[in-house]
Amino acid sequence: MNISWLRWAIFALTVATAAIHFYLVPGAGLSFVLNGLGYLALLVALLWPPAFLQSWLAGRERWVHYALIAYTAVTILLWVAIGDKSFETFLGQIGWTDKIIEALLIVTLVLDLRREKA
Repeated sequence: MNISWLRWAIFALTVATAAIHFYLVPGAGLSFVLNGLGYLALLVALLWPPAFLQSWLAGRERWVHYALIAYTAVTILLWVAIGDKSFETFLGQIGWTDKIIEALLIVTLVLDLRREKA
């Protein structure tokens, strides 16, 4: 199985942002657990869909890309609305780091979509 560098980048960035959300769980609560699990579920659907989804996803892979892009964008927007954006606090610093990771994730997903269409 040949996985492009974009797919490796999508894998690494998605796992990184999920890990950050799981790391923040003790102080942040259930919403961060669910967010991290959502990232991982969409990653699995994109890269290694389970057998029961494979036939349904055939020809619809781009929709999983769109779903992960939208999920990431909503996460960023929620952080803008209610997150700690201070550079002086650890949560603020990790929040900014995570938003950079998420922005890069959106870019790699868009590039992967464009590669698939070509």
